[in-house]
Amino acid sequence: MRLQAIAWDRLAELLADRLAGLAPADGGTWPRVGFDGAPAARARDLAERVGEALRVRGRSPLVVGSEGFLRPASLRLEHGRRDVESYYSDWFDTRALWREVFRPLAPGGSGRILPDLWDPATDRATRSSYVQLSPRGVLLFHGPLLLRHSFPFDLTVHLLLSPAALRRRTPEADRWTLPAFERYELENDPAGTADVLVRADDPRHPAWNG
Repeated sequence: MRLQAIAWDRLAELLADRLAGLAPADGGTWPRVGFDGAPAARARDLAERVGEALRVRGRSPLVVGSEGFLRPASLRLEHGRRDVESYYSDWFDTRALWREVFRPLAPGGSGRILPDLWDPATDRATRSSYVQLSPRGVLLFHGPLLLRHSFPFDLTVHLLLSPAALRRRTPEADRWTLPAFERYELENDPAGTADVLVRADDPRHPAWNG
């Protein structure tokens, strides 16, 4: 696949142009956009850049991250702090994400979502308030391993890191998670299935498929 070099700010502007008129495929009110990538790819940064660009275009973005929906430590660490299978399958509370984020944005939904549920630092509920999306609202959801869950995204962006870049940019303490991303690539082919592909090996010089 041919990729074109681009600056992060320009990438955010072009994605915002695309999203400004995006209509949900299921006939709902609020578009849902997924920014998928390993933590080292910094999908949150791109989601926030796109959010700022959307505000200028008259949309009301809400950036939500999967790290706010981790399961309690007693559940996600049941098999140890470095269990790859648990990280791949059990760390994130997908039921809560469906209940609190995606179903409220489905056709006929309230548009009232919970931006986070669990604080991994304190291992306690965040007690955040619900947020009501306006009719011009857009969900920008970011996190790792997103494309294996069948979330109802209207557009997906995958931030790709080569194996060498992923290892280099992942802190030593977190490198035990790398086999999970290898499995994700093999089983889900996120680079081939995402609507937009961004190669982020060099954080200063991304490239994308346009």
